[in-house]
Amino acid sequence: MLARWAGASRFAYNQSLRLVTDALAAKRVDPSVTVPWSGLDLINAFNAWKKSEAAGRIFVVALDGTVAKQVTGLTWRHEVYAQVFEEAAVDCGRALAAYMEAKTGNRQGRRVGFPRYKRKGRRHDSFRLRNKKAEGGSFSIRVGEEGFPRSVILPGIGTLRVHDDTRRLRRLLRPVEQLDPMTGEPVVSPRARILFATVRRHGSRWYVCLNMQAPDLHPRRRHQPRSDMDRSGFVGVDRGLAAFAVVATADGTEIGRFHAPKPLVRRLERLRRRSRTLSRAKRGSRNRTKAARRLAREHARIANVRGSFLHEVSTQLAKTHSRLAIEDLAVADLIRDRHRSRAIGDAAWTEFDRRLRYKTAWLGGELVVCDRWFPSTRTCSGCTRVTDRMGLAERTFRCGCGLIMDRDRNAAANLAAWAEHAQARTAKRAAGSPTPLEGKALAATEVSANHPLRRRNRRSALAGAEDIREG
Repeated sequence: MLARWAGASRFAYNQSLRLVTDALAAKRVDPSVTVPWSGLDLINAFNAWKKSEAAGRIFVVALDGTVAKQVTGLTWRHEVYAQVFEEAAVDCGRALAAYMEAKTGNRQGRRVGFPRYKRKGRRHDSFRLRNKKAEGGSFSIRVGEEGFPRSVILPGIGTLRVHDDTRRLRRLLRPVEQLDPMTGEPVVSPRARILFATVRRHGSRWYVCLNMQAPDLHPRRRHQPRSDMDRSGFVGVDRGLAAFAVVATADGTEIGRFHAPKPLVRRLERLRRRSRTLSRAKRGSRNRTKAARRLAREHARIANVRGSFLHEVSTQLAKTHSRLAIEDLAVADLIRDRHRSRAIGDAAWTEFDRRLRYKTAWLGGELVVCDRWFPSTRTCSGCTRVTDRMGLAERTFRCGCGLIMDRDRNAAANLAAWAEHAQARTAKRAAGSPTPLEGKALAATEVSANHPLRRRNRRSALAGAEDIREG
């Protein structure tokens, strides 16, 4: 049933897009033709189409030889919940809106082209359902009812047994006495509300993702707010390939070092065998279907190991540190290097950045993204001198001032120092300072002697580093 509904969602998306392209073609001939563009217009257009002659018809031959045409519309439309078609049309409307925003220049990021048709086997099978209140007052999407704690009830499908524990989710959905945020009076209502349920197939398994409206975390679980004048407490997070992330303070003290599991490298030979088996199987055979399922499970296993590691690292950093500083990496440009593209893709730096951002916001922390052109690796965290060049094989940073430190640890310390001085510049601007410091100063080739990094305490700057100076 889940696969059938996912196919119906894909069909509705393609048909909605086909209605748009047909209307655009007709508009070139007749300018008075209206093109359905928004999600609501596409829902109305698809609902009208699925009951029309274009969706389905049959010819009935009577006993006397007369032929009568009977409009049936989409014959199997009653086998699928109507919200599956509607949400697919809404997705098509969002894709068209993103295309129009990119075309007019109102959309940031990568340019979005005109939507394309979804092909079976090339897209992840998924569909979405809305949580509507039934006539009896209960919602159509419920969790942990009918005697099965680990279950989800979906409209039109029924009870689905799930693998994960739903205890915390059931606690949020349980009605409790609380104050109404609008009126301030005590009411009995759940603390969270389910908005949507997305059913998606990843590999050979089906997942139910619930989109919820939930309250903020308890104040005791959130970081305490800091004043704008307080610029201390930042820790730098330097991402790399030898070590996935190195965390250090501005004085060079290393707090943590995380090594990536590298699931793609470890399972690359098995992935190649699965791919060769799939390519040698005959198209349309059962062996090819089995080989494709094994290959999909292998890809899903790699993605799950990588995602679990990213969640562990990002959650630990967001919970233990209220102020973080990361570098602005141009991953799209770095991945073009054919010698390191596989390792960079396996590290998933961009996904780690995304997860760290929203988790820091959840916990009330502060995340500073340093300037992309700041040479954090080539800058000495002790004297702030910038070296001319440093190869990738050099794993130890050596400076003429006598500082010897691991290159990742040195870069993390520079990121933390950059964030602290950026916080100081922000505080000075807020206080109305007539000469605020420029943010690009740290990106210069040579740092002047009166630079703020040079004026800081030398003893704290060299803490934890090896000093080889004589005398």
